[in-house]
Amino acid sequence: MNQSLFSSGIDLANLVTSDLLQQSWVKILDLNRDNNRSDPNFHLSVIYRVYTHPVNGTIVAFASSPTCTVQHLEGEARELISSETLRSENFPCFEFLSTKRNQAFSVHKAAIFLFRSCCDVLFDLKKQLLDIATPIIITGHSIGGSIASLFTLFLLESIPPKASRRHPLCITFGSTLIGDYGFQQAILERPTWTSCFLHVASNCDPIPKLFVSTSQNGIYQPFGTYLLCSESGCACFEEPETVLELLVAMRSDSVGNQDPNNYTSILECLQWKAICKGCSGMTCPLSTLQGGIITQLDAIGIKNSQLQHALITKIEERTKNPIFQNRSAFDPNKKLSDRKIDMAYLEWYKKINTGNRGYYDSYKNALAKGTVVMYHRRLTNYWKTMVEEADKLPQKEETFFRTRWLYAGTSYRRMVEPLDIADYYRRGKRDYITQGRSKHYVVLEKWLNDAPRYASKRTAAGSLTDDSCFWAHVEEAILSCKLLQSGEASQADKESSRVKLIEFDCYAMNLINNFGVSTEVFLEQSSFMRWWREYDMIMGTSYNSELVDFIRGGKHQQYA
Repeated sequence: MNQSLFSSGIDLANLVTSDLLQQSWVKILDLNRDNNRSDPNFHLSVIYRVYTHPVNGTIVAFASSPTCTVQHLEGEARELISSETLRSENFPCFEFLSTKRNQAFSVHKAAIFLFRSCCDVLFDLKKQLLDIATPIIITGHSIGGSIASLFTLFLLESIPPKASRRHPLCITFGSTLIGDYGFQQAILERPTWTSCFLHVASNCDPIPKLFVSTSQNGIYQPFGTYLLCSESGCACFEEPETVLELLVAMRSDSVGNQDPNNYTSILECLQWKAICKGCSGMTCPLSTLQGGIITQLDAIGIKNSQLQHALITKIEERTKNPIFQNRSAFDPNKKLSDRKIDMAYLEWYKKINTGNRGYYDSYKNALAKGTVVMYHRRLTNYWKTMVEEADKLPQKEETFFRTRWLYAGTSYRRMVEPLDIADYYRRGKRDYITQGRSKHYVVLEKWLNDAPRYASKRTAAGSLTDDSCFWAHVEEAILSCKLLQSGEASQADKESSRVKLIEFDCYAMNLINNFGVSTEVFLEQSSFMRWWREYDMIMGTSYNSELVDFIRGGKHQQYA
Protein backbone atom coordinates (compact mmCIF):
# COMPACT_ATOMS: atom_id res chain seq x y z
CA MET A 1 0.00 0.00 0.00
CA ASN A 2 1.24 3.45 -0.84
CA GLN A 3 1.10 5.16 2.56
CA SER A 4 1.52 8.60 0.98
CA LEU A 5 -1.68 8.12 -1.01
CA PHE A 6 -3.88 6.35 1.51
CA SER A 7 -3.87 5.56 5.20
CA SER A 8 -5.29 2.70 7.23
CA GLY A 9 -6.41 2.28 10.81
CA ILE A 10 -2.79 1.88 11.91
CA ASP A 11 -2.37 5.65 11.58
CA LEU A 12 -4.68 6.06 14.55
CA ALA A 13 -2.81 3.59 16.74
CA ASN A 14 -1.05 6.38 18.63
CA LEU A 15 -4.35 8.10 19.32
CA VAL A 16 -6.05 4.89 20.44
CA THR A 17 -3.21 3.82 22.71
CA SER A 18 -2.86 7.33 24.13
CA ASP A 19 -6.15 6.69 25.97
CA LEU A 20 -7.80 9.88 24.65
CA LEU A 21 -10.71 8.04 23.03
CA GLN A 22 -11.31 5.84 26.05
CA GLN A 23 -11.08 8.73 28.52
CA SER A 24 -13.44 10.86 26.45
CA TRP A 25 -16.03 8.09 26.24
CA VAL A 26 -15.73 7.34 29.96
CA LYS A 27 -16.48 10.98 30.79
CA ILE A 28 -19.54 10.91 28.56
CA LEU A 29 -20.86 7.80 30.36
CA ASP A 30 -20.09 9.39 33.70
CA LEU A 31 -21.99 12.53 32.76
CA ASN A 32 -25.02 10.55 31.57
CA ARG A 33 -25.03 8.37 34.68
CA ASP A 34 -24.80 11.20 37.20
CA ASN A 35 -27.23 13.56 35.51
CA ASN A 36 -30.49 14.27 37.32
CA ARG A 37 -32.98 12.86 34.82
CA SER A 38 -35.92 13.94 37.00
CA ASP A 39 -35.35 17.58 36.06
CA PRO A 40 -38.45 18.53 33.99
CA ASN A 41 -36.41 21.01 31.93
CA PHE A 42 -33.66 18.58 31.04
CA HIS A 43 -35.15 17.73 27.63
CA LEU A 44 -34.94 21.38 26.63
CA SER A 45 -31.21 21.86 27.04
CA VAL A 46 -27.74 20.37 27.06
CA ILE A 47 -25.59 19.56 30.06
CA TYR A 48 -21.84 19.57 30.30
CA ARG A 49 -19.14 18.89 32.84
CA VAL A 50 -15.46 19.90 32.98
CA TYR A 51 -13.02 17.17 34.04
CA THR A 52 -9.35 17.66 34.84
CA HIS A 53 -7.20 14.74 33.73
CA PRO A 54 -3.60 14.46 35.02
CA VAL A 55 -2.27 13.36 31.61
CA ASN A 56 -4.74 14.45 28.94
CA GLY A 57 -5.46 17.89 30.39
CA THR A 58 -8.99 19.27 30.49
CA ILE A 59 -11.90 17.25 29.12
CA VAL A 60 -15.27 18.93 28.55
CA ALA A 61 -18.10 16.44 27.99
CA PHE A 62 -21.52 17.33 26.54
CA ALA A 63 -24.65 15.21 26.75
CA SER A 64 -28.41 15.37 26.25
CA SER A 65 -31.31 13.22 27.39
CA PRO A 66 -32.70 10.32 25.29
CA THR A 67 -35.93 12.29 24.94
CA CYS A 68 -34.01 15.27 23.59
CA THR A 69 -32.15 13.02 21.15
CA VAL A 70 -35.34 11.54 19.71
CA GLN A 71 -37.08 14.92 19.51
CA HIS A 72 -34.27 16.56 17.60
CA LEU A 73 -33.32 13.80 15.18
CA GLU A 74 -36.66 12.88 13.65
CA GLY A 75 -39.10 14.52 11.27
CA GLU A 76 -38.85 18.29 10.87
CA ALA A 77 -36.06 18.37 13.44
CA ARG A 78 -33.70 17.33 10.64
CA GLU A 79 -34.15 20.70 8.94
CA LEU A 80 -31.33 23.16 8.39
CA ILE A 81 -31.46 26.79 9.42
CA SER A 82 -29.66 29.36 7.27
CA SER A 83 -27.14 31.96 8.41
CA GLU A 84 -29.50 34.64 7.05
CA THR A 85 -32.25 33.43 9.37
CA LEU A 86 -29.88 33.33 12.33
CA ARG A 87 -28.81 36.87 11.50
CA SER A 88 -32.43 38.05 11.33
CA GLU A 89 -33.11 36.43 14.71
CA ASN A 90 -30.18 38.34 16.28
CA PHE A 91 -28.14 35.22 16.97
CA PRO A 92 -24.62 36.20 15.80
CA CYS A 93 -22.58 33.52 17.60
CA PHE A 94 -21.59 31.80 14.35
CA GLU A 95 -21.51 34.81 12.06
CA PHE A 96 -17.72 34.38 11.88
CA LEU A 97 -18.28 31.34 9.63
CA SER A 98 -19.44 33.63 6.82
CA THR A 99 -16.43 34.19 4.57
CA LYS A 100 -15.67 35.98 1.31
CA ARG A 101 -15.92 32.70 -0.56
CA ASN A 102 -18.93 31.30 1.34
CA GLN A 103 -21.05 34.13 2.60
CA ALA A 104 -23.99 31.89 3.50
CA PHE A 105 -24.20 28.56 5.32
CA SER A 106 -26.81 26.40 7.02
CA VAL A 107 -26.62 24.31 10.17
CA HIS A 108 -28.78 21.68 11.89
CA LYS A 109 -31.72 23.60 13.33
CA ALA A 110 -32.14 21.41 16.41
CA ALA A 111 -28.44 21.62 17.32
CA ILE A 112 -28.53 25.41 17.05
CA PHE A 113 -31.71 25.49 19.15
CA LEU A 114 -30.02 23.51 21.92
CA PHE A 115 -26.84 25.61 21.73
CA ARG A 116 -28.90 28.78 21.89
CA SER A 117 -30.90 27.55 24.89
CA CYS A 118 -27.76 27.55 27.04
CA CYS A 119 -25.76 30.22 25.21
CA ASP A 120 -25.09 32.35 28.31
CA VAL A 121 -23.64 29.37 30.17
CA LEU A 122 -21.50 28.42 27.16
CA PHE A 123 -20.14 31.98 26.94
CA ASP A 124 -18.93 31.60 30.54
CA LEU A 125 -17.44 28.18 29.75
CA LYS A 126 -15.62 29.66 26.77
CA LYS A 127 -14.01 32.36 28.94
CA GLN A 128 -12.97 29.72 31.45
CA LEU A 129 -11.33 27.49 28.84
CA LEU A 130 -9.47 30.33 27.14
CA ASP A 131 -7.57 30.87 30.39
CA ILE A 132 -6.47 27.23 30.55
CA ALA A 133 -2.98 26.52 29.22
CA THR A 134 -3.22 22.71 29.24
CA PRO A 135 -4.61 20.67 26.30
CA ILE A 136 -8.40 20.75 25.95
CA ILE A 137 -10.55 17.85 24.76
CA ILE A 138 -14.18 18.60 23.92
CA THR A 139 -16.35 15.54 23.53
CA GLY A 140 -19.97 14.46 23.24
CA HIS A 141 -22.27 11.67 22.11
CA SER A 142 -25.13 11.90 19.60
CA ILE A 143 -26.74 15.36 19.90
CA GLY A 144 -24.17 16.07 22.62
CA GLY A 145 -21.53 15.48 19.93
CA SER A 146 -23.19 18.05 17.68
CA ILE A 147 -23.10 20.59 20.52
CA ALA A 148 -19.46 19.67 21.17
CA SER A 149 -18.62 20.45 17.52
CA LEU A 150 -20.46 23.78 17.62
CA PHE A 151 -18.82 24.74 20.90
CA THR A 152 -15.37 23.82 19.52
CA LEU A 153 -15.94 26.20 16.61
CA PHE A 154 -17.19 28.81 19.07
CA LEU A 155 -13.93 28.39 21.02
CA LEU A 156 -11.65 28.28 17.97
CA GLU A 157 -12.98 31.63 16.77
CA SER A 158 -11.40 33.32 19.81
CA ILE A 159 -7.97 31.69 19.41
CA PRO A 160 -5.69 33.80 17.14
CA PRO A 161 -4.07 31.86 14.25
CA LYS A 162 -0.62 32.79 15.60
CA ALA A 163 -1.41 31.72 19.16
CA SER A 164 1.22 29.49 20.76
CA ARG A 165 -1.38 27.55 22.72
CA ARG A 166 -2.72 24.30 21.34
CA HIS A 167 -6.04 24.21 19.59
CA PRO A 168 -8.75 22.12 21.26
CA LEU A 169 -9.46 18.64 19.96
CA CYS A 170 -13.11 17.74 19.47
CA ILE A 171 -13.92 14.02 19.68
CA THR A 172 -17.52 13.07 18.95
CA PHE A 173 -19.16 9.66 19.23
CA GLY A 174 -22.16 8.81 17.11
CA SER A 175 -22.80 12.42 16.15
CA THR A 176 -24.92 13.47 13.17
CA LEU A 177 -23.76 15.64 10.32
CA ILE A 178 -24.49 19.24 11.34
CA GLY A 179 -24.00 21.59 8.39
CA ASP A 180 -24.27 22.13 4.65
CA TYR A 181 -21.58 22.72 2.03
CA GLY A 182 -21.08 26.36 3.05
CA PHE A 183 -20.63 25.29 6.68
CA GLN A 184 -18.13 22.62 5.62
CA GLN A 185 -16.13 25.01 3.43
CA ALA A 186 -15.99 27.68 6.15
CA ILE A 187 -14.13 25.16 8.32
CA LEU A 188 -11.90 23.91 5.51
CA GLU A 189 -10.82 27.49 4.77
CA ARG A 190 -9.17 27.68 8.20
CA PRO A 191 -6.01 25.61 7.68
CA THR A 192 -5.71 24.67 11.36
CA TRP A 193 -9.37 23.95 12.11
CA THR A 194 -10.09 20.78 10.15
CA SER A 195 -7.58 18.76 12.16
CA CYS A 196 -9.39 19.74 15.37
CA PHE A 197 -12.30 17.37 14.70
CA LEU A 198 -12.36 13.59 15.04
CA HIS A 199 -15.75 11.93 14.60
CA VAL A 200 -16.01 8.32 15.82
CA ALA A 201 -18.87 6.34 14.23
CA SER A 202 -19.69 2.71 14.84
CA ASN A 203 -21.16 0.51 12.11
CA CYS A 204 -23.86 -0.46 14.63
CA ASP A 205 -24.80 3.13 15.44
CA PRO A 206 -27.61 4.51 13.25
CA ILE A 207 -27.32 8.13 14.46
CA PRO A 208 -24.30 9.22 12.32
CA LYS A 209 -26.13 8.00 9.20
CA LEU A 210 -29.50 9.68 9.82
CA PHE A 211 -28.88 12.71 7.60
CA VAL A 212 -26.81 10.95 4.94
CA SER A 213 -29.73 10.61 2.50
CA THR A 214 -30.17 14.38 2.48
CA SER A 215 -26.39 14.81 2.32
CA GLN A 216 -26.24 13.06 -1.03
CA ASN A 217 -28.59 15.71 -2.36
CA GLY A 218 -26.10 18.36 -1.40
CA ILE A 219 -27.60 19.45 1.92
CA TYR A 220 -25.63 18.02 4.85
CA GLN A 221 -21.87 17.62 4.41
CA PRO A 222 -19.14 16.15 6.67
CA PHE A 223 -15.96 17.87 7.85
CA GLY A 224 -12.95 16.79 9.86
CA THR A 225 -11.60 13.26 10.21
CA TYR A 226 -13.90 10.27 10.54
CA LEU A 227 -12.86 7.20 12.48
CA LEU A 228 -15.28 4.55 11.23
CA CYS A 229 -15.12 1.47 13.36
CA SER A 230 -16.55 -1.91 14.23
CA GLU A 231 -15.52 -4.72 16.51
CA SER A 232 -13.28 -5.91 13.67
CA GLY A 233 -11.21 -2.77 13.52
CA CYS A 234 -11.23 0.86 12.40
CA ALA A 235 -10.40 3.03 9.40
CA CYS A 236 -9.70 6.73 9.04
CA PHE A 237 -11.14 8.91 6.24
CA GLU A 238 -11.12 12.63 5.51
CA GLU A 239 -12.32 13.05 1.90
CA PRO A 240 -15.97 14.21 2.28
CA GLU A 241 -17.54 12.27 -0.59
CA THR A 242 -15.84 9.07 0.53
CA VAL A 243 -17.10 9.60 4.09
CA LEU A 244 -20.67 10.02 2.81
CA GLU A 245 -20.51 6.88 0.68
CA LEU A 246 -19.12 4.83 3.56
CA LEU A 247 -21.80 6.09 5.94
CA VAL A 248 -24.41 4.99 3.40
CA ALA A 249 -22.78 1.58 3.17
CA MET A 250 -22.76 1.31 6.98
CA ARG A 251 -26.33 2.58 7.37
CA SER A 252 -28.67 0.89 9.84
CA ASP A 253 -32.44 0.93 9.34
CA SER A 254 -33.58 1.44 12.90
CA VAL A 255 -32.74 4.20 15.37
CA GLY A 256 -34.12 2.05 18.16
CA ASN A 257 -31.38 -0.55 17.78
CA GLN A 258 -28.69 1.78 19.06
CA ASP A 259 -26.72 0.47 22.02
CA PRO A 260 -25.15 3.39 23.93
CA ASN A 261 -22.53 1.05 25.37
CA ASN A 262 -21.47 -0.15 21.93
CA TYR A 263 -18.52 2.26 21.90
CA THR A 264 -17.21 0.84 25.16
CA SER A 265 -16.62 -2.60 23.69
CA ILE A 266 -15.39 -1.20 20.38
CA LEU A 267 -12.80 1.07 22.03
CA GLU A 268 -11.57 -1.74 24.27
CA CYS A 269 -11.26 -4.00 21.23
CA LEU A 270 -9.48 -1.35 19.16
CA GLN A 271 -6.96 -0.66 21.90
CA TRP A 272 -6.04 -4.34 22.09
CA LYS A 273 -5.81 -4.68 18.31
CA ALA A 274 -3.77 -1.50 17.93
CA ILE A 275 -1.18 -2.84 20.37
CA CYS A 276 -1.14 -6.46 19.24
CA LYS A 277 -1.95 -6.36 15.52
CA GLY A 278 -1.54 -2.73 14.47
CA CYS A 279 -3.59 -2.87 11.27
CA SER A 280 -6.90 -4.23 12.50
CA GLY A 281 -5.66 -7.78 12.14
CA MET A 282 -6.26 -8.00 8.37
CA THR A 283 -4.03 -9.98 6.01
CA CYS A 284 -4.76 -8.11 2.73
CA PRO A 285 -1.74 -7.25 0.58
CA LEU A 286 -0.56 -3.82 1.69
CA SER A 287 1.70 -3.28 -1.33
CA THR A 288 -1.13 -1.84 -3.43
CA LEU A 289 -3.59 0.98 -3.00
CA GLN A 290 -6.51 -1.37 -3.55
CA GLY A 291 -5.23 -3.67 -0.84
CA GLY A 292 -5.20 -0.77 1.60
CA ILE A 293 -8.76 0.19 0.70
CA ILE A 294 -9.96 -3.41 1.09
CA THR A 295 -8.29 -3.52 4.50
CA GLN A 296 -10.18 -0.43 5.57
CA LEU A 297 -13.54 -1.60 4.27
CA ASP A 298 -13.16 -4.96 6.01
CA ALA A 299 -12.19 -3.19 9.23
CA ILE A 300 -15.42 -1.17 9.34
CA GLY A 301 -17.62 -4.16 8.54
CA ILE A 302 -18.26 -3.63 4.79
CA LYS A 303 -17.60 -7.13 3.48
CA ASN A 304 -20.13 -7.41 0.63
CA SER A 305 -17.97 -8.04 -2.46
CA GLN A 306 -20.22 -6.17 -4.89
CA LEU A 307 -20.45 -3.15 -2.61
CA GLN A 308 -16.72 -3.32 -1.93
CA HIS A 309 -15.93 -3.31 -5.64
CA ALA A 310 -18.01 -0.16 -6.25
CA LEU A 311 -16.46 1.65 -3.29
CA ILE A 312 -12.90 0.61 -4.16
CA THR A 313 -13.24 2.02 -7.67
CA LYS A 314 -14.54 5.39 -6.44
CA ILE A 315 -12.11 5.75 -3.53
CA GLU A 316 -9.12 4.78 -5.66
CA GLU A 317 -10.08 7.34 -8.32
CA ARG A 318 -10.41 10.14 -5.74
CA THR A 319 -7.17 9.18 -4.02
CA LYS A 320 -5.21 9.46 -7.26
CA ASN A 321 -7.10 12.41 -8.75
CA PRO A 322 -5.29 15.72 -8.07
CA ILE A 323 -8.64 17.55 -8.18
CA PHE A 324 -9.71 15.77 -5.00
CA GLN A 325 -6.24 15.98 -3.46
CA ASN A 326 -6.18 19.76 -3.91
CA ARG A 327 -9.53 20.38 -2.22
CA SER A 328 -7.88 20.52 1.18
CA ALA A 329 -7.11 23.77 2.96
CA PHE A 330 -4.81 26.18 1.18
CA ASP A 331 -1.22 25.54 2.24
CA PRO A 332 1.28 28.07 0.83
CA ASN A 333 4.23 26.23 2.39
CA LYS A 334 4.00 23.31 -0.02
CA LYS A 335 5.95 24.93 -2.88
CA LEU A 336 7.71 27.72 -1.04
CA SER A 337 11.09 25.96 -1.02
CA ASP A 338 11.03 25.62 -4.80
CA ARG A 339 10.14 29.28 -5.18
CA LYS A 340 13.05 30.24 -2.92
CA ILE A 341 15.32 28.53 -5.44
CA ASP A 342 13.74 30.58 -8.23
CA MET A 343 14.35 33.79 -6.26
CA ALA A 344 17.96 32.77 -5.66
CA TYR A 345 18.46 32.33 -9.41
CA LEU A 346 17.09 35.81 -10.08
CA GLU A 347 19.39 37.19 -7.38
CA TRP A 348 22.30 35.59 -9.22
CA TYR A 349 21.10 36.99 -12.56
CA LYS A 350 20.87 40.43 -10.99
CA LYS A 351 24.36 40.14 -9.54
CA ILE A 352 26.09 39.17 -12.78
CA ASN A 353 24.47 42.10 -14.59
CA THR A 354 25.48 44.84 -12.16
CA GLY A 355 28.50 45.74 -14.29
CA ASN A 356 26.61 46.12 -17.54
CA ARG A 357 23.33 47.94 -17.93
CA GLY A 358 21.96 46.65 -14.67
CA TYR A 359 19.32 44.07 -13.82
CA TYR A 360 16.38 45.90 -15.38
CA ASP A 361 17.99 46.97 -18.63
CA SER A 362 19.75 43.66 -19.18
CA TYR A 363 16.42 41.90 -19.06
CA LYS A 364 14.70 44.55 -21.18
CA ASN A 365 17.35 44.26 -23.85
CA ALA A 366 17.28 40.46 -23.71
CA LEU A 367 20.90 40.20 -22.59
CA ALA A 368 21.76 36.74 -21.21
CA LYS A 369 18.13 36.07 -20.27
CA GLY A 370 18.36 32.33 -20.71
CA THR A 371 16.08 30.43 -18.33
CA VAL A 372 15.37 33.54 -16.24
CA VAL A 373 12.05 33.77 -18.11
CA MET A 374 11.04 30.39 -16.69
CA TYR A 375 11.87 31.42 -13.11
CA HIS A 376 10.03 34.68 -13.65
CA ARG A 377 6.92 32.82 -14.85
CA ARG A 378 6.95 30.24 -12.04
CA LEU A 379 7.30 32.87 -9.35
CA THR A 380 4.49 34.95 -10.82
CA ASN A 381 2.12 31.97 -11.09
CA TYR A 382 2.88 31.01 -7.50
CA TRP A 383 2.28 34.47 -6.05
CA LYS A 384 -0.82 35.10 -8.12
CA THR A 385 -2.30 31.94 -6.62
CA MET A 386 -1.11 32.93 -3.15
CA VAL A 387 -2.76 36.34 -3.31
CA GLU A 388 -5.96 34.95 -4.80
CA GLU A 389 -6.30 32.29 -2.10
CA ALA A 390 -5.34 34.66 0.72
CA ASP A 391 -8.02 37.10 -0.43
CA LYS A 392 -10.61 34.35 0.13
CA LEU A 393 -9.51 33.56 3.67
CA PRO A 394 -11.56 34.68 6.68
CA GLN A 395 -10.46 38.01 8.11
CA LYS A 396 -8.33 36.71 10.99
CA GLU A 397 -6.59 34.10 8.85
CA GLU A 398 -6.00 36.66 6.11
CA THR A 399 -4.42 39.10 8.58
CA PHE A 400 -2.19 36.33 9.92
CA PHE A 401 -1.29 35.30 6.38
CA ARG A 402 -0.33 38.85 5.43
CA THR A 403 1.93 39.20 8.44
CA ARG A 404 3.60 35.85 7.93
CA TRP A 405 4.23 36.25 4.21
CA LEU A 406 4.80 40.00 4.07
CA TYR A 407 8.58 39.83 3.73
CA ALA A 408 8.57 37.11 1.06
CA GLY A 409 5.81 38.84 -0.91
CA THR A 410 7.57 42.20 -0.78
CA SER A 411 10.90 40.71 -1.91
CA TYR A 412 9.16 38.92 -4.77
CA ARG A 413 7.35 42.09 -5.89
CA ARG A 414 10.52 44.22 -5.85
CA MET A 415 12.52 41.55 -7.66
CA VAL A 416 10.03 40.43 -10.32
CA GLU A 417 7.75 43.36 -11.15
CA PRO A 418 10.62 45.28 -12.85
CA LEU A 419 10.84 42.34 -15.27
CA ASP A 420 7.14 42.71 -16.11
CA ILE A 421 7.71 46.42 -16.64
CA ALA A 422 10.64 45.69 -18.95
CA ASP A 423 8.52 43.32 -21.05
CA TYR A 424 5.67 45.85 -21.14
CA TYR A 425 7.68 48.80 -22.45
CA ARG A 426 9.77 46.65 -24.79
CA ARG A 427 6.51 45.95 -26.61
CA GLY A 428 5.99 49.69 -27.12
CA LYS A 429 3.20 50.11 -24.58
CA ARG A 430 2.79 52.88 -22.01
CA ASP A 431 0.90 53.72 -18.79
CA TYR A 432 1.90 50.45 -17.10
CA ILE A 433 0.64 51.45 -13.65
CA THR A 434 -2.92 52.12 -14.82
CA GLN A 435 -3.11 49.84 -17.86
CA GLY A 436 -0.72 46.93 -17.41
CA ARG A 437 -0.12 46.26 -13.74
CA SER A 438 -1.28 42.89 -12.39
CA LYS A 439 -3.73 42.98 -9.50
CA HIS A 440 -1.58 40.72 -7.33
CA TYR A 441 1.19 43.36 -7.27
CA VAL A 442 -1.33 45.95 -6.11
CA VAL A 443 -2.49 43.65 -3.32
CA LEU A 444 1.05 42.80 -2.20
CA GLU A 445 1.91 46.48 -2.07
CA LYS A 446 -1.22 47.17 -0.02
CA TRP A 447 -0.16 44.50 2.47
CA LEU A 448 3.09 46.37 3.03
CA ASN A 449 1.37 49.76 3.32
CA ASP A 450 -1.06 48.31 5.87
CA ALA A 451 1.84 47.13 8.04
CA PRO A 452 3.75 50.34 8.92
CA ARG A 453 5.74 48.61 11.66
CA TYR A 454 7.72 46.91 8.90
CA ALA A 455 8.84 50.23 7.48
CA SER A 456 12.14 51.46 8.85
CA LYS A 457 14.46 54.27 7.82
CA ARG A 458 17.39 52.99 5.78
CA THR A 459 20.96 54.08 6.31
CA ALA A 460 22.31 52.54 3.08
CA ALA A 461 21.01 51.48 -0.31
CA GLY A 462 19.45 48.04 -0.57
CA SER A 463 19.85 45.56 -3.40
CA LEU A 464 16.25 46.16 -4.52
CA THR A 465 14.45 49.42 -5.16
CA ASP A 466 11.65 50.04 -2.66
CA ASP A 467 9.06 51.04 -5.24
CA SER A 468 8.62 48.08 -7.57
CA CYS A 469 7.06 50.48 -10.12
CA PHE A 470 10.14 52.71 -10.18
CA TRP A 471 11.17 51.62 -13.68
CA ALA A 472 7.66 52.28 -15.00
CA HIS A 473 8.05 55.87 -13.77
CA VAL A 474 11.44 56.01 -15.51
CA GLU A 475 9.96 54.76 -18.79
CA GLU A 476 7.15 57.32 -18.62
CA ALA A 477 9.69 60.07 -17.93
CA ILE A 478 11.67 58.97 -21.02
CA LEU A 479 8.48 59.17 -23.10
CA SER A 480 7.82 62.66 -21.72
CA CYS A 481 11.29 63.75 -22.80
CA LYS A 482 10.65 62.40 -26.31
CA LEU A 483 7.36 64.27 -26.49
CA LEU A 484 9.02 67.55 -25.47
CA GLN A 485 11.65 67.05 -28.17
CA SER A 486 9.01 66.27 -30.78
CA GLY A 487 8.03 68.96 -33.23
CA GLU A 488 4.52 67.49 -33.68
CA ALA A 489 3.34 67.73 -30.05
CA SER A 490 0.92 70.49 -29.07
CA GLN A 491 1.90 73.16 -26.63
CA ALA A 492 -0.55 71.78 -24.07
CA ASP A 493 0.98 68.29 -24.34
CA LYS A 494 4.48 69.71 -23.97
CA GLU A 495 3.51 71.68 -20.90
CA SER A 496 1.90 68.60 -19.37
CA SER A 497 5.04 66.56 -20.08
CA ARG A 498 7.23 69.22 -18.48
CA VAL A 499 5.12 69.11 -15.30
CA LYS A 500 5.36 65.30 -15.23
CA LEU A 501 9.15 65.47 -15.55
CA ILE A 502 9.45 67.84 -12.61
CA GLU A 503 7.19 65.54 -10.57
CA PHE A 504 9.39 62.57 -11.44
CA ASP A 505 12.44 64.63 -10.47
CA CYS A 506 10.99 65.10 -6.96
CA TYR A 507 9.79 61.49 -6.73
CA ALA A 508 13.22 60.07 -7.64
CA MET A 509 15.08 62.36 -5.22
CA ASN A 510 12.74 61.40 -2.39
CA LEU A 511 13.61 57.72 -2.93
CA ILE A 512 17.31 58.56 -3.10
CA ASN A 513 17.19 60.52 0.15
CA ASN A 514 15.65 57.47 1.84
CA PHE A 515 18.13 55.06 0.22
CA GLY A 516 15.11 53.60 -1.59
CA VAL A 517 16.77 52.88 -4.94
CA SER A 518 19.40 50.27 -5.69
CA THR A 519 22.87 51.28 -6.89
CA GLU A 520 22.23 49.84 -10.37
CA VAL A 521 20.04 52.87 -11.06
CA PHE A 522 23.18 55.00 -11.49
CA LEU A 523 25.02 52.70 -13.92
CA GLU A 524 25.98 54.74 -17.00
CA GLN A 525 23.96 52.56 -19.42
CA SER A 526 20.83 52.29 -17.26
CA SER A 527 17.50 53.68 -18.45
CA PHE A 528 17.51 56.11 -15.53
CA MET A 529 20.84 57.68 -16.50
CA ARG A 530 19.73 57.77 -20.12
CA TRP A 531 16.65 59.68 -18.98
CA TRP A 532 18.79 61.98 -16.86
CA ARG A 533 20.98 63.02 -19.78
CA GLU A 534 17.96 63.88 -21.91
CA TYR A 535 16.26 65.63 -19.01
CA ASP A 536 19.37 67.67 -18.18
CA MET A 537 19.65 68.79 -21.79
CA ILE A 538 15.96 69.74 -22.01
CA MET A 539 15.86 71.70 -18.76
CA GLY A 540 19.13 73.55 -19.47
CA THR A 541 21.97 74.71 -17.27
CA SER A 542 19.86 77.42 -15.67
CA TYR A 543 17.46 74.87 -14.15
CA ASN A 544 18.25 73.59 -10.69
CA SER A 545 16.73 71.08 -8.26
CA GLU A 546 17.96 68.77 -5.54
CA LEU A 547 18.25 65.90 -8.02
CA VAL A 548 20.07 68.06 -10.56
CA ASP A 549 22.55 69.14 -7.88
CA PHE A 550 22.93 65.53 -6.71
CA ILE A 551 23.88 64.17 -10.14
CA ARG A 552 25.71 67.15 -11.58
CA GLY A 553 27.82 67.30 -8.44
CA GLY A 554 28.76 63.60 -8.81
CA LYS A 555 27.18 62.64 -5.50
CA HIS A 556 25.38 59.72 -7.17
CA GLN A 557 28.74 58.01 -7.64
CA GLN A 558 29.13 57.74 -3.87
CA TYR A 559 25.48 56.79 -3.30
CA ALA A 560 26.09 53.26 -2.06
